[in-house]
Amino acid sequence: MKKTFYYLIRLRSRIFLPFFFLYIAAVSWAAMLIEPRTFDSYLTAVYWVLTALATVGFGDYAPVTDAGKLFTIFLYVTGIGLVSIFIGNIIESIFRIEQLKVGGKMTYTGKDHVIIIGWSEKSEAALKEIVRSDQSVDVVLIDQLDKTPVDDEHLFYVCGDAADEETLMQANLPHAKGVIIFAEDIVQTGDAKKDPLLSDGKTLLIATAITAIEEKMNISIHVTAEVIDQKHIRLFERVKVDEFIPTQEMISHAAVRSLFSHGITHIYSELMSRQQYGESIYEVKRQPEWRTYRDAFLALLEQGATLVADHTDLHINQKLDEPIPADARLFVLCNKETAETLPAKKELE
Repeated sequence: MKKTFYYLIRLRSRIFLPFFFLYIAAVSWAAMLIEPRTFDSYLTAVYWVLTALATVGFGDYAPVTDAGKLFTIFLYVTGIGLVSIFIGNIIESIFRIEQLKVGGKMTYTGKDHVIIIGWSEKSEAALKEIVRSDQSVDVVLIDQLDKTPVDDEHLFYVCGDAADEETLMQANLPHAKGVIIFAEDIVQTGDAKKDPLLSDGKTLLIATAITAIEEKMNISIHVTAEVIDQKHIRLFERVKVDEFIPTQEMISHAAVRSLFSHGITHIYSELMSRQQYGESIYEVKRQPEWRTYRDAFLALLEQGATLVADHTDLHINQKLDEPIPADARLFVLCNKETAETLPAKKELE
């Protein structure tokens, strides 16, 4: 009995909309037949019916015959309730759409967005950094929360397993600018400690799913992943991960170096954040007149930028007189204003 009741409710919702429009079409046609002099066209009749049922009553059209007045009474009795239900359905539909969006059940259809997998303080900071860098870029979060964790116009939430192809397609992975995979936080729970292998294993599964979609659709998407244990990075050799977020071992290295070189952690902080001085790392295009690294270094220094790396090579200062290879990717450290004057500026995200 309960199932039958729910079925009737769903059936009513499905047939109401076509019935409502059929009702409007029929009573408008009847009004034109009853009052042909008042309603000289079908559009005029539809206009009068809708204004009458909406209780607006502009008064520019009104029945003048007894038959027309009786028909108007019939229209009020049968139609005003239908209009109320129609408006209620519209409001309910908007509410359902909003609930689906908040609950992560809708598909993202935009392009050039950034997909963040896994919600934590780190991903929240990443969201703020992306918005601060470029407010035109949307962020799609994939997680298994009951609802979106924050209310932000730049954030679109997708609820699901990031290792599942359907979830990745719901986030419109093929048209994404890039993906950032954050590892699950390792927390201390009593005497039990979460194994880093489980967290890194999940990251590996997600990276494998992304690689499978890339190969299937013949596309290339930049993937950055966080790995808890640096020893596990070798396990990612068979999947495509372009960059790895600094691991705990790297952070420990910085902490140890701070004992021998006081203040070095501040340098790390400045390189990883631009909140204080607005500086960041940018990629610049090699110029024809730059034959050696020294040429590029001095030319960029005059513009207020410091050449720091070629690809991942940070030892530029040790080979200033070496020629710059054709496939070089030069990175500089400078503020945004300076970067705008550099050739083919491209901020690292």
